[in-house]
Amino acid sequence: MKKDSIGLGLLLGAVAPIIGLFLFKAYKFGIFSYKEFFQFLVVEPGFRTLSVALSLSLLLNALIFTVFINAHKDNTAKGIFIFTAIYGLVILLIKTFY
Repeated sequence: MKKDSIGLGLLLGAVAPIIGLFLFKAYKFGIFSYKEFFQFLVVEPGFRTLSVALSLSLLLNALIFTVFINAHKDNTAKGIFIFTAIYGLVILLIKTFY
């Protein structure tokens, strides 16, 4: 946590929601394989579970954003915020148009 760069923030902001998605799968869909889980997310009408999973996975971004803000690593926090906004926009588009 000594480095303070937008690049690190972008990397963390991109990876954390993916980890959150895997945690969501393990918690809610533990008995299914990853292949079955992702097929269900794509095939489900209205993408309801996908938007819920993505929304919950953004909580990890909020957590790491808070950690870096409190550590006064503002550039890294900016990168995390950028990806949070991008993911949020994608979730909003999915909920609105599908």
